[in-house]
Amino acid sequence: MTKYIKLTICAAILIVLVVIVFWVRSAFKGNYIELGANENIDPTPTQIQSIRDIGEWEFLSISAEEMVDTVRKGIFTDDELVRIYYGTLRLGINMQNLADSAIAVKGDSLQVTLPKVGLLDKDFIDESKTKPFYESGKWTPQAHQALYQKAQKQMLQHCLTNENITAAQSNAESQIRNLFTQLGYKNVVLNFE
Repeated sequence: MTKYIKLTICAAILIVLVVIVFWVRSAFKGNYIELGANENIDPTPTQIQSIRDIGEWEFLSISAEEMVDTVRKGIFTDDELVRIYYGTLRLGINMQNLADSAIAVKGDSLQVTLPKVGLLDKDFIDESKTKPFYESGKWTPQAHQALYQKAQKQMLQHCLTNENITAAQSNAESQIRNLFTQLGYKNVVLNFE
């Protein structure tokens, strides 16, 4: 009888295993796991934040020198104030202004919309290099401030030309395209706001 019991137990176990196999197959019919490589690289929020963290990205630096003067008419003599101002205007993009929707994958291309190239720092005059050229009479701090503002306006007018902005934008396109190429994107389409 022991042999008969052993055969019965083995047959029961075999039947249970067959039932389990058929049950598992029917339960997962049509479901499968496939392994493969995804050639598309989607920008992640971490990558976008890392690009924003670059902050101000300079693409063109322009050194400027302006001689500015003012004359105050007097009864007997005229007072004159002449100063030479030096400054460095930095053109670039503040990546903090990058919109959330600025980077998108469309087909096999990465579409990037960048903030426009502009002046990164409005305090570009180096006061330590300012030189008095000629000064006659007594001048108030307000007169000196007015002369400073006049120099600032002239530097902006002489340096923020279309040619300089175009050169900065061209440098931006080259450097930013290189950045995304290094991140693994093959086709990068750049636009400016």
